[in-house]
Amino acid sequence: MSARPGPRPRRSRRPVRVVTVVVSCLAVLAAVAVAGVRALGHEPSVTLLANWTGGDERHFREAVIEPFERKYRIRVDYQGSNAESQVLGADVEAGTPPDVVVLTGPGELAEYARQKHLVPLEELVRHADFGPSWATPLTDGHVYWFPLKADLKSIVWYPAGLGERELKDAVRRPAAWCVGMGSGATSGWPGTDWIEDILLQRHGPAAYERWARGDLPWRSPQVRSAWTAWGDLVGAGGDPDLVRRALKTPYQSASDPVTARPRGCVLEHQASFIRGRPAWRQTDGRYVSSAELLVGAAPRAWEVSGDLVALLHDTPQARKLIRHLASADAQRAWSEGESGFSVHAGLPPAADGSGSAWHRSLAAALRDEKAAHCFDASDAMPPAVRDAFAEAAIEFLAHPDRLDRLLASLDTLSGTRGLTWLPSVCDRT
Repeated sequence: MSARPGPRPRRSRRPVRVVTVVVSCLAVLAAVAVAGVRALGHEPSVTLLANWTGGDERHFREAVIEPFERKYRIRVDYQGSNAESQVLGADVEAGTPPDVVVLTGPGELAEYARQKHLVPLEELVRHADFGPSWATPLTDGHVYWFPLKADLKSIVWYPAGLGERELKDAVRRPAAWCVGMGSGATSGWPGTDWIEDILLQRHGPAAYERWARGDLPWRSPQVRSAWTAWGDLVGAGGDPDLVRRALKTPYQSASDPVTARPRGCVLEHQASFIRGRPAWRQTDGRYVSSAELLVGAAPRAWEVSGDLVALLHDTPQARKLIRHLASADAQRAWSEGESGFSVHAGLPPAADGSGSAWHRSLAAALRDEKAAHCFDASDAMPPAVRDAFAEAAIEFLAHPDRLDRLLASLDTLSGTRGLTWLPSVCDRT
């Protein structure tokens, strides 16, 4: 409610003098501010929003951002947030979006592109530097993003020293799986990763892509069987303590019981970035492909994810930052810290043999030309479907008897008119 206006003041010349003085002061302050910026040797800044905080943010600043600032004398105003989707949505609605954003969801970026919030990148980034599953052209023919960081998802981690027989026995015990569904506003996504990967390994990239494009129903036998297989593995609806712990545990802490005595769990189906967690560092975590462990065969394809860079404001400073982030040098600097991987065509995976054995082998898998690579399906789906999928995974874990209702609801939502679906999520099918 606005305040009611008071009586109109009498006209006088005094306010004119006051306004003149205020304007003069503001002009002086502005000049001082400009002089201060020039004294620091910086051009106008560029704003960047991403999800990296803590150690990842430090590495990103030191390895990628600071070299850019020194070279171009442009200050990068970086904002790191674990709720970047919500932050970006609020900023776009307020008309104050960042110049550059890094998001994990191509489906979310596709929606911003449809709304004309993104700038095409063909003039700034060579499409040949990144494969089609990483820099996907939309139906308008434009490419709006590219990956700065990539991760592999079709893997299961286990502590060094666990024998092959112990590994296979553990698969059949729900208590052996380290499961944490918590992730703040995005809780539930670790469950969606399970379902996606099981579908991919059992039914192949063609079925996976049809589903990720909205063409294969949620109630189809292929998709439904992936849900039930996950539920059987982790004991959905079973031991109340086990289910409660999985629902309440943040995904970052799911592997903590690996270091307990006796161990609380020994297997974790999680992306390559989880290797940096203390539990897997302490136990020298090893990995096996999920297909080999869960299906008993070589991977039919690899599920992958990435942190994707997009441009919202076409300014000279933002263009320079985009070119920098897409360069082989910046991509190499990021991956050398073992905080992730680059799929830049100009960087052969671990060609110099540097880094740990697990990091080199995962880098090679991300470049494996004999297998297809399919982007995380939920990340590629329209945001409304992605979020509903994550919520359904949480409910299914506690109440697997509700699966038919959950899948029917997801089918109804996916059939909503006006949703933006990606034309492709796999590099080949």
